[in-house]
Amino acid sequence: MAVSSILLGCIADDFTGATDLANNLVRAGMRVVQTVGVPTAPLDASVDAVVVSLKSRTIAPNQAVAQSRAALDWLKQHQAKQIYFKYCSTFDSTEQGNIGPVIDALMKDLNTDFTVATPAFPDAGRTVYRGYLFVGDVLLNESGMQDHPLTPMRDPNLVRVLKPQTQHAVGLVDYHASTDSTSAIEQRFAALREDGVGIAIVDALNNEDLIRLGHACLDMPLVTGGSGVAIGLPVNFGVEPNVDAAVLPQAHGKQAIVSGSCSRATQAQVADFIEHGGHAIAIDPLSLSQDPAQLEHYIKQAVDTIATEPVLVYSTSTPEQLAQVQTTLGVMAAGELVEQWLAHVACALVQAGVGQLVVAGGETSGAVVQALRIEQLRIGAQIDPGVPWSHGVSKMDQPLPLHISLKSGNFGAVDFFSRAFEVLNA
Repeated sequence: MAVSSILLGCIADDFTGATDLANNLVRAGMRVVQTVGVPTAPLDASVDAVVVSLKSRTIAPNQAVAQSRAALDWLKQHQAKQIYFKYCSTFDSTEQGNIGPVIDALMKDLNTDFTVATPAFPDAGRTVYRGYLFVGDVLLNESGMQDHPLTPMRDPNLVRVLKPQTQHAVGLVDYHASTDSTSAIEQRFAALREDGVGIAIVDALNNEDLIRLGHACLDMPLVTGGSGVAIGLPVNFGVEPNVDAAVLPQAHGKQAIVSGSCSRATQAQVADFIEHGGHAIAIDPLSLSQDPAQLEHYIKQAVDTIATEPVLVYSTSTPEQLAQVQTTLGVMAAGELVEQWLAHVACALVQAGVGQLVVAGGETSGAVVQALRIEQLRIGAQIDPGVPWSHGVSKMDQPLPLHISLKSGNFGAVDFFSRAFEVLNA
């Protein structure tokens, strides 16, 4: 691959977020490869954008910074013309990070004193108004994110959320500028910089706001946000939407779903799949923690099922059930155990002939992709806003081509699990 072809170099703090970002870039016409971690081998294809996916959202801030800087070094070595740091559209973080510390480190390494920050993604119901983040019609702290097991979000004001995490002053580009024009946004940038602001939260109520913002970011070394801002960046490089950007090889193999997310959206998707007759296998974390050998029983059930129909293997539960598991096993231990179990299930299913796999949940997706030893993913067509199909090769024992969709827990319509395979095979 010619290194000069990398127009946009992206760093994502989790695997589903990476595919979310890549999806928007593909829709805007860019050819995109997502790598699992910092690449150690040449890219498989000539592309316009590279998205380096990390599993850094909930690790210690110093580790997140180190991984993000390593990704930046690789992208700089390959002459990426602009850098994009992608985090969740619900701004998942704690008072310690990891959004602020990573932005600070990337700004320092890129020798820039100003950047933007907005998780807005209107197509997925995420909007920012007067600095407050809305999920659909409710504020962030009323959306279910207040119950997130690792990064509960109880303050919807993004300026307040980001301030304790960063060494830079945080300001706001409100809707008066963002809904007006690119020039108005640029003027607001200039005013904030004069006041010593280093990071600007930007209001965005619709895609037109994000396109104006994208134009205003033309000369920025670093752009940060959810995946929404990406819709306004490809045109800055002369790239226009085209159908060829999303072409993937023809799908083959059995179909399966693995779900570790406990978000409201995923709970509804699991219920809908079961209600419409889908074969589902629920994993009981408390029982498995006492008798890990039960996992092989779950795997046998799943492998037997894919012979005749798609199967869903899930640990998705209600907040009350999740709280009981976390109380018994510990918050971090519970999450890590479930991820490991579901990754083991996914590997067994792929070895048994699954060639079309949906994975729900950011942390689960990271564990599954790493266990499958997938190093690169070519991004294809969108299933729902923020969730595309992708294609890669699992290198566990022997190379196995695989279509895989990595779904953020909060994304997707209620019938996502059933419809995903219809989209792939249309």
